[in-house]
Amino acid sequence: MGNMHNNTPGYLNLLSQSLESNKELLQPKAAYRLGRIMTALLVLFIIILFLPWRQTIPGRGTVTALRPEDRPQTVQNQIGGRIERWVIRDGQEVKKGDTLIVISETSQSYFDPALPERLNEQLDAKMDNSTAAEQKMEATYAQIRALKNGLQFQLSSAENKVTQSENYVQIDSADLVAVENFYNISKARLDRYEAGYKNGLFSLTDIESRRLKLQEDFAKVISQRNKLNNSKQSLLNAKIDLDNIKAKYQEALAKAQSDLSSALSSKASVMGDISKLKNEITNVSIRRGLYVVRAPQDGFVVKTLKAGVGENIKEGESICILQPREPMVAAEIYVDAMDVPLILDSSNVRLQFEGWPSVQFSGWPAVAVGTFAGKVAVIDRVSSSNGKYRLLVKQDIPVPVNDDAWPQQLRQGSGVYGRVILRSVPVWYEIWRQLNGFPPSLEKEPSSGTVK
Repeated sequence: MGNMHNNTPGYLNLLSQSLESNKELLQPKAAYRLGRIMTALLVLFIIILFLPWRQTIPGRGTVTALRPEDRPQTVQNQIGGRIERWVIRDGQEVKKGDTLIVISETSQSYFDPALPERLNEQLDAKMDNSTAAEQKMEATYAQIRALKNGLQFQLSSAENKVTQSENYVQIDSADLVAVENFYNISKARLDRYEAGYKNGLFSLTDIESRRLKLQEDFAKVISQRNKLNNSKQSLLNAKIDLDNIKAKYQEALAKAQSDLSSALSSKASVMGDISKLKNEITNVSIRRGLYVVRAPQDGFVVKTLKAGVGENIKEGESICILQPREPMVAAEIYVDAMDVPLILDSSNVRLQFEGWPSVQFSGWPAVAVGTFAGKVAVIDRVSSSNGKYRLLVKQDIPVPVNDDAWPQQLRQGSGVYGRVILRSVPVWYEIWRQLNGFPPSLEKEPSSGTVK
């Protein structure tokens, strides 16, 4: 019975499964080996947690130029016109002053090919008017000087007549006083003679003689009074003549001054016209030099913005894009706002340029391959439209030992990835910081120099 039970199919199947399970079980030596491997991995992991890790601030951007004059620029024509001839093509290298495009005039004010000659003729005419105005001014000045000199002579003569008349008045006044005194004496004598005649002391002849003398003295008084009045009248006439001379001089002087003012105004107007014509002549000369648009600096024509011949272009319209020949290349990268306080204007940066193979180790930049050294040159004071802050990174000069210079083939606008280098921390701290979303930290607030 026992042999029959052991030979049943169920029993054989169970025995087979038991043997397979025994094969899957680890032997004691294998289990011991696995434990040692796990222990070694744990120790290695703990050691790695205490390895130094270089903190970095990542940023992405594009290649640009450090100086504004090195960045791609549009070239504009300063005057409106019609395209006559293109001298350049896309991608062509040009030097400063090379002709880019030739345009012709479209403004009717400048159609006349002999316009400069016409303006010069007008200028010559205005110069003649200016000479005539100067001659009139000189003549008027001479007239004023003659009036002043003639006035001095006339005034001297008139003043002398006034003085002479005043002397005559004084003399006649004194003579009148003397004549009146004689008349009063004669009158007193006649009164005494009249009294003596009544008393019989004087004869009638004596009386008549004294009466005749009194009449003669009275006649002298009347005559002297008339003479004095005539002297006063002469004095008044002399003063009137003096005032007339002054009035006539003032009238003549006012007329001369008016002529002088008119000449000055004419000269000023002519000088204004001359300045305007000179300005117009200069503008025409400069405008004709602007029919040829030239390259402002050495570089390459990136793209022409206008097409065809005979097309009209407006004043200040862009005709092409010019890339300067040897720009001072820089990397324009953007970083988060919370990282900006940790960055100095001399912080070191490791850059990866698109198109150059590289292997970047975030925590160990020293072992990175295909990256390039840079230094922060500019940190924007305000954030950009995307809420991040822009950094301009320039090439570290001189190039650090065991490092390569930036590729000469870099073109502006290509992508770049950068990491701003900060201080070293343990790996466990960096993992803890990343898990908690904390920004990189410093031992102390940065003051100067590169953040270590």
